[in-house]
Amino acid sequence: MPNDTVIDKDARYREVRKVTLIGSALDLSLAVAKIIVGYIGQSQALIADGIHSMSDLLTDFMVLFAFKHSNREADEDHPYGHGRIETLMTVALGLALILIGVGIAWDAINRLFEPDLLLHPSWIVLVVAAISIISKEAIYHYTMTAARKYKSALLRANAWHSRTDAISSIIVFVGVLGSMAGLDYLDAIAAIGVALMIIKIGWDLGWHSVRELIDTGLEIEEVERIRKIITEVEGVRSMHMLRTRKMGADAFVDVHIQVDSMLSVSEGHQISEIVRQQLVRNIEDVSDVTVHIDPEDDEFAAISCQLPSRKQIMARLQEAWRDIEAAKQIQSVTLHYLDGFIHIDAKLPLSLACVDTTEKLIADLKESAVALKEVQEIKIGFYTD
Repeated sequence: MPNDTVIDKDARYREVRKVTLIGSALDLSLAVAKIIVGYIGQSQALIADGIHSMSDLLTDFMVLFAFKHSNREADEDHPYGHGRIETLMTVALGLALILIGVGIAWDAINRLFEPDLLLHPSWIVLVVAAISIISKEAIYHYTMTAARKYKSALLRANAWHSRTDAISSIIVFVGVLGSMAGLDYLDAIAAIGVALMIIKIGWDLGWHSVRELIDTGLEIEEVERIRKIITEVEGVRSMHMLRTRKMGADAFVDVHIQVDSMLSVSEGHQISEIVRQQLVRNIEDVSDVTVHIDPEDDEFAAISCQLPSRKQIMARLQEAWRDIEAAKQIQSVTLHYLDGFIHIDAKLPLSLACVDTTEKLIADLKESAVALKEVQEIKIGFYTD
């Protein structure tokens, strides 16, 4: 199994790299063409759109870097993996886009207040804008297909970034048409529109990643879906203290589940494993689940951590039973720490279960045990050799 997982990750990375490199080649070509033609054809909006395309190129390289390094296996220094690399890169990208957008908007606003600085676009600008619209929409569909196939949130985000470039090119197209029709200011207004779009993209990317860095929980809808899956697992009586967080493309879940207090440790563990498997299997982003098994609702139940340990309580029981000869033959004692008290299950050999003395023996053992302030209940059973 481990080898298969590695092979799948390698194949996934190769495909993501292929898709991203194709997108990068297109972004580079469009960015250069827009900036050159925008300068020659006197369109500030197209130049702004070219810078936007250049930001897509930057995004492509960040995707490649982040995808390669954030998917590295956890190691001794990074026990939770390297997903934060992707997050940090996204914050940096968001900040860069905001600064670029502010610069473009500032220049365009200055030109609006100084009509002599307004540019007069030529028809070649329309051709490049139209080519950009068609190309970016095509790369959006190509990238989104790969994102769905490989269930990659990072690729999906990059696909939408490409689509915003197509939308900004539409704005440029309309602005240039208006300028050519005699409304010279429309090209500058289109540049401001593109700048605002760049700023919004930068803000959304950066803010989402900052929230991730401070371990903001998953969306309410996804949390409710997680809650539903957990409560439907057989053996789970209730759940509480559900916590979630994101790290790159991965989601982490931490939850307390309440089970029958008298279950064996192994059965409680089995229920927790089913909970973990169901969440990983049914929710795409969830990659790691920590399940705490509780015999009671420890959000409200009395604290049991102050109760004596097994070694301590067994010493007290032996002292309490010192005058009961049969107590020396007790072979099995199970302790249940519940609601601030200890409940005890003790087993005696079946050979001691005589009709005339059994009832008194059980009564003596119980009376001596419950005299201890920490013991609320004791059950005596018998076993065969």
